[in-house]
Amino acid sequence: MSGQRERRGVVRGLALLAGVLVLVLFGGVSGASAHAALTGTDPQDGSVLKSAPRQITLTFSESVGLLDDSFRVLTPENRRVHTGAPGHAGGRSDTARVTLPRGLGTGTFTVAWRVVSADSHPVSGAFTFSIGKPSATSVALPSAPAGDTASATLYDIARYVAYGGLALLIGAAGFVMVCGFQGSVRRLLLTGWWTLLLSTLALLLLRGPYERGTGVAAAFDPAVLRETLTSRPGVALVARLVLLGVAAFLPERVRVRERGRARGALVLGGALALGLAVTWAAVEHASAGIQVPAAMVSSVLHLLAMALWLGGLTALLSALYRPAQPLSTAVVTRFSRLALASVAVLAGTGVYQSWRGLGSWDALTSTSYGRILLAKLCAVLLLLAGAAYSRRWTGRLAVTEAEAAVPAPAVVERVAVSVGGSAAVDAGAPDGVRAESASPADHAGTYRRGLRRSVLAEVTVGIVVLVITTVLTGTQPGRAATEAAASDVAADLPTSSTSLVPFDVGTPGGHGKVQIELAPGRVGENSVQAVILGPDGGIATVPELRLTFTLAAQQVGPIDAGLTDKGGYWGTDTLTLPLAGTWTMKVTVRTTDIDQVTVSKNVRVG
Repeated sequence: MSGQRERRGVVRGLALLAGVLVLVLFGGVSGASAHAALTGTDPQDGSVLKSAPRQITLTFSESVGLLDDSFRVLTPENRRVHTGAPGHAGGRSDTARVTLPRGLGTGTFTVAWRVVSADSHPVSGAFTFSIGKPSATSVALPSAPAGDTASATLYDIARYVAYGGLALLIGAAGFVMVCGFQGSVRRLLLTGWWTLLLSTLALLLLRGPYERGTGVAAAFDPAVLRETLTSRPGVALVARLVLLGVAAFLPERVRVRERGRARGALVLGGALALGLAVTWAAVEHASAGIQVPAAMVSSVLHLLAMALWLGGLTALLSALYRPAQPLSTAVVTRFSRLALASVAVLAGTGVYQSWRGLGSWDALTSTSYGRILLAKLCAVLLLLAGAAYSRRWTGRLAVTEAEAAVPAPAVVERVAVSVGGSAAVDAGAPDGVRAESASPADHAGTYRRGLRRSVLAEVTVGIVVLVITTVLTGTQPGRAATEAAASDVAADLPTSSTSLVPFDVGTPGGHGKVQIELAPGRVGENSVQAVILGPDGGIATVPELRLTFTLAAQQVGPIDAGLTDKGGYWGTDTLTLPLAGTWTMKVTVRTTDIDQVTVSKNVRVG
């Protein structure tokens, strides 16, 4: 009865832990973060154009997939513009482009976009540009990423469940094949198989709504499902279902064929586990960014080692608390060796993946990915501490069972009696257990209970590690976050500067202003457009206009802009300003053959 109560307590404890983790995860996390960083837009965000653009182009830090509804362009009156089909610019997979119709009009236009990054996570955003001049009315930019909360939440739940099913299936299978124990573990195999199967089906149905940001009802739209099946994530999910269909026959064959075909079954099981792991790596962080082949291999090994360790721990815990057949020390020792090898693989691949995902030491504390990685590291250290205790209990249990096989006189010799006749404490037994009353069988029971507690602690922390790992795969890597931050800084820099320089040659009607636009107004190559405004504010023509730039603080200049008459305005696209600082623009305006004036104004170059 006490054993049953203990088992019920374990089950309730694990259920409570799972419930708390779900509340923490889905109460504080609002879906997976974007992974592809937007590095540029054309037109630029907030820019004012003289004429309507013929297309809109986005550039990202990695390759992206396009949807039928990737672009939504809205007029100042909130009417949707009929655009062309989205595509990639110049055949580059890290771009997205859409053509615009003629006759857009003037005012501020809003562009809302949504694409799918190479690691299967949707990315969305919005920006504005104006034609002619900013309008009094415009569409408000969304304050949060576009998407349906229910679809994203259900998809994330299915991802968590799928990871758990994979760990349970591969870990329990490894425990059976490598450690040579079935007993009550076969039930875990079936549980892991069904869990992974159902969660994969859910992911396949929810993939379309998750990518498009639509409601759950779209999961049953044949057109949406058809597009999902032809996408890279959809193909990976279908491959996972096929592998699970093959794996359905593996447990029975292992049980029937026994040792004669055990090696063949082990090879087949290893191949299936490898294939299942590839279906994850092909659509996660490893499939995008730098060193993709090495990252794919590392990701597969990391996932397999995680599943063997954490799933095997669950199988060991089940065998310890619900033994359908006696669990020998040899089985526990073999799993201890398997766990040690898994930890070594996890350490090596984890270091590489952390370097690849972070990109710099600063990202460890300055990005969400780095902070979650630190939390995972702390949890893994706790897991290793629990593993150390389990190995200690396993070693003591092995020694005690070996002693139990020795004839009784040999065991009695270990009991040391003091001068007063009282039994001394056995050095190999836990505190409070005396040698006179502690037979090898008593020691074995004590050590087995200690092993149960330490394995239970490992499984508990292992669930936390698995959850953190799943969150980490849905978080933008530190390297991409740094690139996105750099792009945001660049976007905040001025895209152009406009200066009005008054002039007066001293003759009737010989006065006005020169409107000079310098773009982008930063170090390097710039373009200049200059317009002469007459006394009435209208555009005027002059026979000559010269413009020079001087940076007196650095003794640079004057640099002649080399303006040419463009028919209504003067301009150049080849002005190079080598240094940042406050430059002096000197404008020479000649209105007649003999009348001219030179005026100046300062301009800031970033």
